[in-house]
Amino acid sequence: MPRHSETSVPRPSGTASPYDVARWCAANGWPVHPLAPGRKTPAANCGACRDEPHRPQDCPCRTTGRWCHGFHAATTNPALLEAWWGGHPTLGVGVSCGPAGLVVLDIDAHSAEVPDRNRLLPGIPIHESVNLEGLASGFDTLALLAALRGQQNPADDDSTLRVRTPSGGLHIWYRTPQEGPRYRSSVGSSPKVALAWQVDVRATGGYIVTPATRTPAGTYSPVGPARLPAVLPNWLAAELQRTGHPVNDQPAAVPLPRRGPVRPARQRAHRLLEPLLAQVEACAAAPEGTAFTEKLNRAAYTAGGLIASGHLTEGQARDLLTAVADTARPHRSRHSLAVITSALSAGTSRPLHLKGRP
Repeated sequence: MPRHSETSVPRPSGTASPYDVARWCAANGWPVHPLAPGRKTPAANCGACRDEPHRPQDCPCRTTGRWCHGFHAATTNPALLEAWWGGHPTLGVGVSCGPAGLVVLDIDAHSAEVPDRNRLLPGIPIHESVNLEGLASGFDTLALLAALRGQQNPADDDSTLRVRTPSGGLHIWYRTPQEGPRYRSSVGSSPKVALAWQVDVRATGGYIVTPATRTPAGTYSPVGPARLPAVLPNWLAAELQRTGHPVNDQPAAVPLPRRGPVRPARQRAHRLLEPLLAQVEACAAAPEGTAFTEKLNRAAYTAGGLIASGHLTEGQARDLLTAVADTARPHRSRHSLAVITSALSAGTSRPLHLKGRP
């Protein structure tokens, strides 16, 4: 469990090496995994994992010391840290947020068309009397949410670790209590599961780039005095609860058929999903022109229906979908996460009840 205490390991700074940063994170109990040199995406899988797609939990590479499957390979093992970053000093560092007990608010400042006012804060209607002139980014929507709740803007919270991104965004790190609820990742563009427009949530099922990581666009730089995450404020925990972020890996109870022998429900669920996953995997054969997004959306929507009817857990579905998406488009993890999150949410509104065959 994360200790969240200062150690003798060098803290992230503009001159810290990736190995120093990885050791610092591990000393605080945060499992880390390599990022591709100069990028914010996970380092590539080994050849076997690229050629023969499989679920991360079934991968033998972890026992052989490889870093396949991104945040699924994250570790605090000192021997692996030395082998990975000691032997490959240009690798970046990512933290697997779920096992680390972290919730990171990822504020974007991208130039994009501002949506209708009632889509800025999902589930919160914004009265016409509220002047939104000048609103242009996640900094504005997060400030608006805090103001509506009468709370401090997290972007100004100097009690917790905040990291400026090369694109002008901001990562706000928080930790969850040891026995508290776990939360799932989301993207700010999701119509159903989002905290605010252009504010992503990095938690279970996601990772965050560490401070001091360098890319051609610039360095992820800590701002303010804090170098460790504060406890997630109660009001933000309530907002994550309201917007459907808590993780629930328990499948719904499914009544048994009254007569006739049937195949196990989970086996039938996988049999229904496997052809759709295979279509997504097949997109790896070409970098474009394969309708990747449409195929991933169809697979995730179907998985959402299977979750709603109790045939799969959300964790199982996300693992399957993330694995095939990362195999097909390893450098589009953020886009894939957005598609998966949105389609799963939509699919859960239409449960798929599988019938047994006599």
